[in-house]
Amino acid sequence: MERGEPVDGGTWRACRPRIVIAGTHSGVGKTTVTLAVMAALRRRGLRVQGFKVGPDYIDPTYHRAVTGRPSRNLDSWMGSPDIVREVFERASRDADISVIEGVMGMYDGRSAASDEGSTVDIARLLDAPVVLVADVSGLARSAAALVLGYLRMAPDVRVEGVIANGIASSGHLALVREAVESACGVPVLGGVPRDPEVRLPERHLGLVPSLERGELGPLFERLACLAEERLDLDLFIRMAMASPPPSPAVRIFPRRTGQLHCTIAVARDAAFHFYYQENLDLLEAYGAQLVFFSPLAGETIPDEADALYIGGGFPEEFAVDLTRNTRFLKDLHRICAEGHPVLAECGGFMVLTQSITDRSGVEHAMAGVLPARVRMQERLAALGYRDIALHVDNVIGPAGMRLRGHEFHYSTVEWLESQTPAYEVRGLHGAWQEGAVIGNTVAGYTHLYFPSQPEVARRFVEAARRWRMRRDDGTDT
Repeated sequence: MERGEPVDGGTWRACRPRIVIAGTHSGVGKTTVTLAVMAALRRRGLRVQGFKVGPDYIDPTYHRAVTGRPSRNLDSWMGSPDIVREVFERASRDADISVIEGVMGMYDGRSAASDEGSTVDIARLLDAPVVLVADVSGLARSAAALVLGYLRMAPDVRVEGVIANGIASSGHLALVREAVESACGVPVLGGVPRDPEVRLPERHLGLVPSLERGELGPLFERLACLAEERLDLDLFIRMAMASPPPSPAVRIFPRRTGQLHCTIAVARDAAFHFYYQENLDLLEAYGAQLVFFSPLAGETIPDEADALYIGGGFPEEFAVDLTRNTRFLKDLHRICAEGHPVLAECGGFMVLTQSITDRSGVEHAMAGVLPARVRMQERLAALGYRDIALHVDNVIGPAGMRLRGHEFHYSTVEWLESQTPAYEVRGLHGAWQEGAVIGNTVAGYTHLYFPSQPEVARRFVEAARRWRMRRDDGTDT
């Protein structure tokens, strides 16, 4: 398809065109290639739907910035095959093409013994073709051996092309192409040289969120030009269009009635923006109106809010700004004390404590809802999938109700007095109690994945609805 060619929506989207961009390993350039392809496809006038394999929050912010559409997570450990298929089906139904960015190496997932949670598992579940990004720095014929191993590991998955990253010259690319195409039987779609001008910045939690980057237009334009000049986009599109119709999904999202039961405030800015889009969609599906606000912009919790959802992010990076927004911190303390339903995850949990001590050793006073202090450290404190059981009855469900999620943070918490834990969580290395429940506030480091247990969203909306009814009736809360 040439740039500017009109799209026949019905024919074009009938097979849900889709393609997975996988990598040989972490840091191989998947995100840069993915953004370049998305930018180029968008410039051709296509509606591009982004997806990210795994629990990552940051790459999807870039997807959203370049495509203009919320990016979705596809995770075969946190969600069942039916959940993966429904998330894909719902998000892709009005898109011209779906681009799915992999996670880590193509076969890396929850464990070394299975494909669960990996890029190859998602490709298999969606019957999607795969383009493999391979680092060919210092390789020629050996690149074929590298690629051949990825093809043979899962012969039931269609690896249909290779993008060579780290090429030194056109001659180097020619050598790699000859080796891969002759030995592996798959085309090389092009080669990408290392270019510091398109390198995405990093910090302790990975890529700097697009929300902090300001104007991203010039970067995306440069990436679009890179894809147009260096990659065979027409072949990429043909591969995506050759996808068979995806398998039908079992519905887990309720059909929306249009009736609003409550208003849930959601903190969203560079300090708090780690939300799974499906979590927000489920809250809306069960009848919540979501109202977003930015503590970093000096805003506070909207007056009409019946409940609050405050997710993860980087509150430690913006602790000074949060401390200055005294109205937000006071209102946060007030609504928790009044008994509004509140769900706080990771960064949201941190801001509910007495204080956050940053890496420089400076302590910043926070909302003081929880009897705890948080301290940042240089080393990773927790990382991994979490199997979760609610410890006690609370506003998101009864004691013992199970769901899944993920944990990733560099801070540690010091409890100043005993508390009722929010969750009992299990990871690869054992089980422990985590977070706290105080009144109608549920807080902890764990990021919950609502689709793994949609009852969480329904219960939270119902708790907010009850709060609204009590408020409207003028009864004691």
